[in-house]
Amino acid sequence: MATEIYGGIRTAFRNLKPREVRERAERPLAVGLIASSHERYAEMANALAPPGASHARRLELARVLDRADGPGAFEQFDLLLCDEELLCPPGAFRFYSSDLRRTVREVLASRDDLELSLARHLDPFRRPAIAKIIRRIAIENAGFSLLTALPDVIPSLAELPWAVGEFASDTAFLTMNQVRMAFLIAAASDQAVGYREQRAQIAAIVGGAVGWRALARELVGKIPFGGGLIPKAAIAFAGTYTVGVGLEQFYRIGRELTRRERREIYERALERGKEIVGALLELRRSARERVG
Repeated sequence: MATEIYGGIRTAFRNLKPREVRERAERPLAVGLIASSHERYAEMANALAPPGASHARRLELARVLDRADGPGAFEQFDLLLCDEELLCPPGAFRFYSSDLRRTVREVLASRDDLELSLARHLDPFRRPAIAKIIRRIAIENAGFSLLTALPDVIPSLAELPWAVGEFASDTAFLTMNQVRMAFLIAAASDQAVGYREQRAQIAAIVGGAVGWRALARELVGKIPFGGGLIPKAAIAFAGTYTVGVGLEQFYRIGRELTRRERREIYERALERGKEIVGALLELRRSARERVG
């Protein structure tokens, strides 16, 4: 059975395009800061620079950040951040000096196209962007587990750049999507992206494609509603989420999760996965009632 799973994973990898991920992360980025004064501009720019940034890093940031003066200058920027004390022009995001996380959340919620580039260049965007990537792909994997049993449960999955019929098993899809997540997290972390560059992380993901099921089976018994569709999809969410958190930590501090940390993260994610899957099924039920 393991041989069949690994064969399906190799086939699934044909859908991955690490080069496109690299290009998205490395695209030139121009962020315009609309400030009421030079001093306010300096405060905004410093807030976006990582603490203790080297001189070389600050020179790089200087190529990304610039002051946006006047309506004619706005068009040259990919993103505009406006001093909260000013009236912001259309399309600009308010820069909350006392709550930078709010600014980051609002930008990432609206500008998926800049997600990787912002994370790579601007430190305050990195961890929130990676958290968003992990959650999104964990939900995709949970949704795929439901989709294989209930084709109409998550119509949006039809928009994914691959067809369900191409995969011999759930495991092949889930593993492929976890490797795609590894590419995205590396790119957002300003690390090398690709099969060769990430061979150790990819090998761990592929190696765990069968092995992590043992932990999953052990934890299924803790789910009060027993076996069935919800536990299967919740486990897909939790397994993917745990892999993502491990990758984020590795690229951030160079240390892998301990066995205990993995178990604790997995168990918490399993509870969250149950809630998400339950909500998806409730949406399906409500939709069917409206149609019926």
